Amino acid sequence: MRADRTRGVHPELYLAAETDLGAVLSHVDEVRPQLLVIDSVQTIGAPDVEGTPGGVTQVKEVAAALVRVAKTQNIATVMVGHVTKDGSIAGPRVLEHLVDVVLHFEGERSSRLRMVRAVKNRFGPVDEVGCFDLSSEGIVAVTDPTGLFVARHHQPVAGTCISVVMEGRRPILAEVQALVTPSAAERPRRTTSGLDGSRMAMIVAVLQQRCRINLHGQDVFASTVGGVRIHESAADLASAIAIASAWKAMEVPTDVVAIGEIGLAGELRRARDMPQRVAEAARLGFRGAIVPMDPGAAAGQVRKVDGLKVVGVPDLDAALRVLDLARADSTPLFRPRPQHDGRPALGLV
Repeated sequence: MRADRTRGVHPELYLAAETDLGAVLSHVDEVRPQLLVIDSVQTIGAPDVEGTPGGVTQVKEVAAALVRVAKTQNIATVMVGHVTKDGSIAGPRVLEHLVDVVLHFEGERSSRLRMVRAVKNRFGPVDEVGCFDLSSEGIVAVTDPTGLFVARHHQPVAGTCISVVMEGRRPILAEVQALVTPSAAERPRRTTSGLDGSRMAMIVAVLQQRCRINLHGQDVFASTVGGVRIHESAADLASAIAIASAWKAMEVPTDVVAIGEIGLAGELRRARDMPQRVAEAARLGFRGAIVPMDPGAAAGQVRKVDGLKVVGVPDLDAALRVLDLARADSTPLFRPRPQHDGRPALGLV
């Protein structure tokens, strides 16, 4: 019924409900398919091997037999396996060594977006990522997932900033949202969703010590949009700007991105693939980018990249001054601009 609903039934699609390894291999010899899918390898058992299906000995023997058939008969084989609570493949680790490619199909339960990420690939790179959407018609490929991780605000909102993160080789826009509120507890809370909690605590400490932003008595909440999980440090600057924006209750221009890693001394470090990130922001119509300055360049130097104004800054405090989020008075380079009807609209000045 599910295959009929998603229009997955095909005259050359053969299904067999088997749990015996010998029966599976007999079907393979009879049909000689171009693609063999085993779902799952932990449910197949070999009768001449001790142990129950799913055990270490059984999984090793079943996987080795399927690999031998795939190599000798030149059949592309996909073995679906269970994972443990921490995300690793259940069963013996030798299972990963027997196969040529290990792919993880991952995503948040509350989100429709799923990522296929390569962990091992003997014949290609492991930094390729596929994005898919769980629609009513089945799993559909998402060729440009950038807009899924950026919220659409009807009016300017403080505490948001957009960064460009790399999912494999693909640059994707990701929005970081922050909320700063007075704390009633003795120890203020530091809560994150989609971000590394320990790294967020470090960013809060740098804001307090290096930028004189008092967050000792404030609860800080930080989250990403769309359920994306940010694992790299290139979003540090966007996270710090979002927190400072929420603390000062000032909006950040919606056509500005922030990319860079923050050090304990408050300095900004360049992220990998910076030209690809900046080019992606320019392609999507952004007009400004705050990045770590190039070695030997002057602080605050502005350059144009495909119509995008790129500002290089040496440290976090200088980045906040560009957006008028620093504690000291300064002239911002990027600030909200008024519309003709009197309502504020965010843009570049």
